[in-house]
Amino acid sequence: MARNITFDFITPRRLETTMESPLDEDGLHDSFSQLIEEQSHGLAPGTVALEMEDLTDEQRDRLTYLRGATVEGRGQGRGRGREDGRVTDPLMEGRWSSDTLRVLSSMPSRTIGRSRGAIISQYYNRTMQLRRRRQTRPSIRDLSRSARPSIRGYGMSDVSEEESKKDQLVNNLQNLSLSDRIRMLRAMPLSVAEKSELRRRVHNFKEGRPITSGQISCFSRLKYYFIIALRQGWYSWLSFLHALQPWHVALKRVSGRFGTGVLSYFDFLRTLLLFNVFLFLVYGCFLVIPQAIHPPSTHGTTLLFTGLELLTGAGFFSDTVMFYGHYSNHTLSSGSSSGFPPAHNDTGRLSYNMPLAYFFTIGVSFFITCIILVYSMSKSFGRSFHISNSHGLAAKVFSSWDFKVIKRSSVKLQSENICTQLKELLSEVSRREKRKDLVHRLWRVAVHAMAWVMCLGSTVGCAFAVYQFSEHMHQVRGRSHRGLCGGRGDAVGDDLVGGPGAEGPEPGPSAEPQEQEASLLALPVVVSSFNLLLPGFFNTVGWMEEYDSISVRTYVAIFRNLLLKVSLLGVLCYHWLGRIAPKPDALGLQCWESFVGQELYRFLLMDFIFILMDTFFGEFLWKLFSQKALKRKRKPEFDIARNVLELIYGQTLAWLGVLFSPLLPAVQIVKLLLLFYIKKASLMLNCQAPRRAWRASQMSTVFITLLCFPSFLGAAVSVAYTMWMLRPSGACGPFRGLTTMFQAGKQWMQQRSSNLGWLTGVLSFLLENPLFLFIAAGVFLMVIYFHTQVLDGQRKVISLLQEQIENEGEDKKFLITRLQNLHEKRRPFSVHRRTERVKEEPA
Repeated sequence: MARNITFDFITPRRLETTMESPLDEDGLHDSFSQLIEEQSHGLAPGTVALEMEDLTDEQRDRLTYLRGATVEGRGQGRGRGREDGRVTDPLMEGRWSSDTLRVLSSMPSRTIGRSRGAIISQYYNRTMQLRRRRQTRPSIRDLSRSARPSIRGYGMSDVSEEESKKDQLVNNLQNLSLSDRIRMLRAMPLSVAEKSELRRRVHNFKEGRPITSGQISCFSRLKYYFIIALRQGWYSWLSFLHALQPWHVALKRVSGRFGTGVLSYFDFLRTLLLFNVFLFLVYGCFLVIPQAIHPPSTHGTTLLFTGLELLTGAGFFSDTVMFYGHYSNHTLSSGSSSGFPPAHNDTGRLSYNMPLAYFFTIGVSFFITCIILVYSMSKSFGRSFHISNSHGLAAKVFSSWDFKVIKRSSVKLQSENICTQLKELLSEVSRREKRKDLVHRLWRVAVHAMAWVMCLGSTVGCAFAVYQFSEHMHQVRGRSHRGLCGGRGDAVGDDLVGGPGAEGPEPGPSAEPQEQEASLLALPVVVSSFNLLLPGFFNTVGWMEEYDSISVRTYVAIFRNLLLKVSLLGVLCYHWLGRIAPKPDALGLQCWESFVGQELYRFLLMDFIFILMDTFFGEFLWKLFSQKALKRKRKPEFDIARNVLELIYGQTLAWLGVLFSPLLPAVQIVKLLLLFYIKKASLMLNCQAPRRAWRASQMSTVFITLLCFPSFLGAAVSVAYTMWMLRPSGACGPFRGLTTMFQAGKQWMQQRSSNLGWLTGVLSFLLENPLFLFIAAGVFLMVIYFHTQVLDGQRKVISLLQEQIENEGEDKKFLITRLQNLHEKRRPFSVHRRTERVKEEPA
């Protein structure tokens, strides 16, 4: 049996009022679907199921006037849009009937969020559903189903109905638990005053008192004051922790002026600083402080400080806690002033096994660093995925301003930051790939191929030059050692590398040891020179390639600089672990570990000096030359690829050197602190923002990935090879007298075999078998792989959901157009019926 659906045709004033009427979203969709279905059945032959009220001429004229007034301005814009050749929305082109306008005004997107009554109705239904799901109280059966509004009674709600719905909402809220009630009130998009009123009415309803204010007991007041004080203290503590973040305001200023690309460099520098602070605390607490409290007995005279040790690390610094050779191979005891155990065994004294502590501190620190890197990389993958897949332009435009900011400088800084981010987002939206002809594409491919051949050839040439120069320096040191007279040569060699037990030279520095000490800087200077000159050559080649995207050009430059750094570090690792470590006697070295630690210290220091030279000559002097000589106002742009790879190169040196120099992270901390302030000052004074704005959404992910795999993985493999395969020095260090450093841990497990039982055999098998390291590395790689696969699946789901949202929009357009067509088809029946009614009326 067909049902009749009556449409109330209302005046324009009433129509404007109903635009703000309450409506529940689910009820609207159900009523709208039912309306379309009934209208479709009503058009069946032989049945007339839809009875529409006839329009008077006055009402029709008013509705026509309303449609013309609301669509007139947009119609003029559409006319101009068609002249420009742009396609407009088909829903905005038609002149809709009054019924269609009513449905359009009733859509949730035009009611929910603007009407307080709609919000109350919506959250009334939510509280009912929550009560039924929790089943804390019996459901209210006497509530009318009319509490959920539909299209039938549309336009009939008034103030009394809104108050009744508010009372029903209060009734539902007081039946909920305290946590659910607080959560529901917080989620309501109402003002604070309205939420306070609802909370007060719920409280008074539960107490059975009239709605009055100020009736709170003394105990309740004390409880509330205590809770408020705790919450304010917690928020103050969070604000204090947030303020402790290093360089928070400075990074905001950099982001506002130069964008997220330059900001990613300083964020990466801060990340490296935190890594080195962690290593410094670990090595300082477990290695440096115990050895400094119990220094080993020294033989011979103490070397004088000449100042050259700050550059070379040799001489005065050789026999200090700075390097490996100073550490004792005995158990430190609280009753002895040196590292040697006391003559008798006193069980009351505290002992500290330095070789075992050295071995486990290095291993555990690398393991924890690996876990932190893998976690940071996974988290960065997810963050960059969400940033790259989110349409943040609308959110950035409408909801990016922080209204708590009232300070003038903070307001200016925030406005600059938002403007820069909007430029970056708009650059992504407006970027389009230009179609090029075949000849132009072939020319681009040829240019890119030639550029890569030049870059790879220069990288291989530099690596080969470093290899030959290091071989030459190795031979020169060997010949000088063989040419020296016995005792004097040994003394000089020990002075340079810090071998314990060597007699130093006479008081007063002689010319020959200083020259030999200065010659140790030759290899670091050559390598740092290549690191300074080759990136400039890569930038010139990249300028010739003319990349359309700035991000692509930056990633290509990063990869080329990475190849250069990896090749040079590979040659240096072979020089230290393949030439010096197996045959230290050829150079007269009694402690090759300290020599390698001093080499790494020199390389780290020379890298910092050449970075300062690049900042001065490449940014400051180039700005002066461009403005004074070339008469241009342009400044150089900040080279992200070069600066980031310099940070990765320095951190790799620090990770390689912690085994041979436990205090090398402290040197890296000082270097990073100075670099931040120097680079920030140079950036503000000498550099300009990129001419084309671009968003570095995945730049931090690329940086942390490069830090994990080529940098940390290579350093970890080198340190593991040193501890498992190479023979330590027999005259210095905590592992003297052992075949490998790993044997210290093996001996400890053998001593504890009676207590640990079968666990000792398992640990010994796992640590002695290299397959365990490969399995552990494989597990970490699998974790990263599965995480990326999960993110890829989420990306596909989000794309499907976005496509579904677009399809839903098209479905709504289709339904509204279908409703308009149905109404136009029914209009002749209404006109015919009205004519017959007029004829039947008596004259």
